[in-house]
Amino acid sequence: MKILTDVHTHTNASSHAYSTLYENMYAAKKRGLELVAMTNHAPSIIDAPHIWHFMYFKALPRVIEGVRLMCGVEANILDKNASLDMPESVLSDMEVVIASIHPPTYKEERGGDHTETWLNVIDNEYVDILGHTGSPDYPFDIDAVVRRAKEKNKCIEINNHSFISRPQNIEICREIALACKKYETPVVVNSDAHFMDRIGEVSKATEMLEEIGFPQKLIMNLTAERFIEYISKKKDRVFKFDE
Repeated sequence: MKILTDVHTHTNASSHAYSTLYENMYAAKKRGLELVAMTNHAPSIIDAPHIWHFMYFKALPRVIEGVRLMCGVEANILDKNASLDMPESVLSDMEVVIASIHPPTYKEERGGDHTETWLNVIDNEYVDILGHTGSPDYPFDIDAVVRRAKEKNKCIEINNHSFISRPQNIEICREIALACKKYETPVVVNSDAHFMDRIGEVSKATEMLEEIGFPQKLIMNLTAERFIEYISKKKDRVFKFDE
């Protein structure tokens, strides 16, 4: 299984990531990727870029080193109401919106049932992808959430970084993938890279998907064309990638 795009990546606009956008795109070219989305953390993360970072993407070329570039955000889910840490006026301009729970910014307590949170995230019209959902600290009704994601045409992320830095998530990630297979819910398979040599590195995630016989037709970022078609229809928007 070869994934030709990576739609969850970080640059050193946040100090806990270590490569520039150009370095990431150069690495993507070397790995044979067709498209990368830059999705830096939204402002409530302590070292996140200023909101201006997300408001001036027009300064960037849309093809770098022969690889197409999309620009978006990994927004932080703040509470069970699925409040996000970015104004709707800015979210509406993002080409890719991932919504994730990060303990420093999520107000709800660990443990318990966080199904309501994820159902509300899915109902947010601006969210495209549910980010690294596999944390055992924030359990939820997997079937209910995956079914709702299917109904609303939202992608569940299979995050390769979880297989490396969050081993406690692996079994839950597998359960989520099995539910996505059962309900035919779309997924994206991403690196969540914080350094250039991790761009497009999704081998742990794809190994798990192959083990469970996950259908490639449900992987929305298998190719650039498939992801662009998916996100274009979802946002009713035309994307152009001029050299």
